[in-house]
Amino acid sequence: MPKVDAETIVHSIAAETNTPEETVARIYADALDTYRADARVLDYVPLFAARKVRATLRQNSAKPH
Repeated sequence: MPKVDAETIVHSIAAETNTPEETVARIYADALDTYRADARVLDYVPLFAARKVRATLRQNSAKPH
């Protein structure tokens, strides 16, 4: 499996969700830390973290302001 570049993932999610990269980077780092704490196999942790960030941002954007 190719090495995943966190900067690329953060940039992609920020563009998709129209969210500042700083915000996405913070949420992504927190998700990575959470998944890494319990993971035995780390290969797919970046994928799971990216999914979590997208879901979190979608959920937050769906809430009424």
